[in-house]
Amino acid sequence: MSESSELTSILYPQIDPHTTGMLPVSTLHTIFWERSGNTGGHPVIVIHGGPGGGSQPSYRQYFDPEKFDIIQFDQRGCGKSTPYAELAENNTHNSVADIECLRQHLGIEKWHVFGGSWGSTLGLIYAQSHPTKVLSLTLRGIFTCRKSELHWFYQQGASYVFPDAFEPYQNHIPEAEQENLIAAYYSRLTSADANVRRAAAKQWTRWEMATSRLFPDPEYLEKADDLDFAVAFARIECHYFINGIFVDDGHILDNCDKISHIPVTIVQGRYDMVCPTVSAWELHKKLPSSNLIIVPDAGHSMGETSIARELVVATDNL
Repeated sequence: MSESSELTSILYPQIDPHTTGMLPVSTLHTIFWERSGNTGGHPVIVIHGGPGGGSQPSYRQYFDPEKFDIIQFDQRGCGKSTPYAELAENNTHNSVADIECLRQHLGIEKWHVFGGSWGSTLGLIYAQSHPTKVLSLTLRGIFTCRKSELHWFYQQGASYVFPDAFEPYQNHIPEAEQENLIAAYYSRLTSADANVRRAAAKQWTRWEMATSRLFPDPEYLEKADDLDFAVAFARIECHYFINGIFVDDGHILDNCDKISHIPVTIVQGRYDMVCPTVSAWELHKKLPSSNLIIVPDAGHSMGETSIARELVVATDNL
């Protein structure tokens, strides 16, 4: 069985949203949201990665559509939210407020939270900010966004495992600026020259896509060539990371006592190069009642069959 057919056998069938909307969250930003599955089922908010990645139709397939009321939204500046790739008023605190605004808008009292990578980051900070509104956390590819994690992936660490993929990302920046690649990319991704922005976005995105799976997938690499996706993805990610995601370093681990009562399942690929397993391990130690599943044959992507299998089991068991 091919990997794609095996993945299809693991996930629930494709479904379309039955309701969509645009929710103004400030005088500048309006976020897109969608709802699928059973409106009488267990509500679950799906938080996409990036930041800047946007919601995806495939995310609906990790939930039994008869059991769950599946809600997705595009965070500020990406996907169908407007304005496109906007950095003003785009920060973690506002993203947390947007999730809470959406919950209230939909009239949901409490909901399950599901997110991976940056989605795990935002899901954790949302739960720590609104612990009485979260029924459970199902998290994948833990990213606590500490300086050490950003240095590992964007400066030195993952580069030792993927030197061939790292070299074009690094060499897009002149040698004199390579001591701080995030800052160098930020200056280009915020350039007034659209061509400079797009060229930097392509290299930034290609580096992440090249390292997201245990076995690199050409379809992932093609995302870097979709410059409409890449510009928002790279600009917003870099904006958040150069600002330390707008919280103190170690904020998530330092505030785990606020969510110690919430059931937490962590699914982590052993060979995740984007968000190394040490972060999942340290989160689990802070939340000793959490269920940590280290998947032995996977990297970062929720589209890897062994990761997908564990995520579907986790949501089935909610």
